[in-house]
Amino acid sequence: MELNIFNIEGNDTGRKVKLSADVFGLEPNEHVMWLDVKQMQANRRQGTHSSLERSQVSGSTRKLKRQKGTGGARAGSIKSGTIVGGARIFGPQPRDYSFKLNKKVKTLARKSALSSKLKSESITVIENFNYDTPKTKQFIQLLKNLKVDNQKFLFVTDEFNKNVYLSGRNIPKSNIVNAADLNTYDVLNAKKIILMEKSIAKIEELLNK
Repeated sequence: MELNIFNIEGNDTGRKVKLSADVFGLEPNEHVMWLDVKQMQANRRQGTHSSLERSQVSGSTRKLKRQKGTGGARAGSIKSGTIVGGARIFGPQPRDYSFKLNKKVKTLARKSALSSKLKSESITVIENFNYDTPKTKQFIQLLKNLKVDNQKFLFVTDEFNKNVYLSGRNIPKSNIVNAADLNTYDVLNAKKIILMEKSIAKIEELLNK
């Protein structure tokens, strides 16, 4: 499978890039994509939520009233979760939400995400370029030329490109990453994927290890 290569003016260069069927031509596996996204979001959770249990609430442990003969429900100490100001029943406690996922599963998830975007014609390849200094106005014009302005997009470079990153990081709905940091969540979360020509070889190299 091949894709046309565009220049920064948004014009077709007449050249094509060949994409690996092992990375961009798979039948997307929705379950492994879900697992990979779930793991990424779980690993981001701090898990610092906490509520007071009975042993942690300040107050007397004296029984509030006698057990029988009052005509009402029996009541323990003022720390009870059924009383205002008491403990929280089965409340959240600090915990680690992270979990492990096999490397092969994560790789398949990334391949499935890229294949899904290619199938929906959401991937655009642009020839390699660089800026001498950060130039946000030129980067915005580039997006307009490619007709992806005002859309949530993912821009992928072959390696960290400081000037390109600084040019686009403050643009709304933008996400700029290098090939090594490409993940399933970012791919699926974007409406359009813009790949620099050199990044394709890097992506295929990383996902075919």
